[in-house]
Amino acid sequence: MSNALGLSLGQQFELERMQRAIDAEADPQVLRGLAKQLLSAWHSQQAATRWVMQQQTGRPL
Repeated sequence: MSNALGLSLGQQFELERMQRAIDAEADPQVLRGLAKQLLSAWHSQQAATRWVMQQQTGRPL
């Protein structure tokens, strides 16, 4: 398991647990719902990161 993002040990274990749960899921509907949740979380994280950077620099990105 690579720690390129600087994840804590607990986060690494949680990531591995979730990856295994995804690998074990066979229902396409469940996987589709999960993919949509992850896409939403990813975009929310991008917006939060952009907001923090704007607060730190005082400039819109």
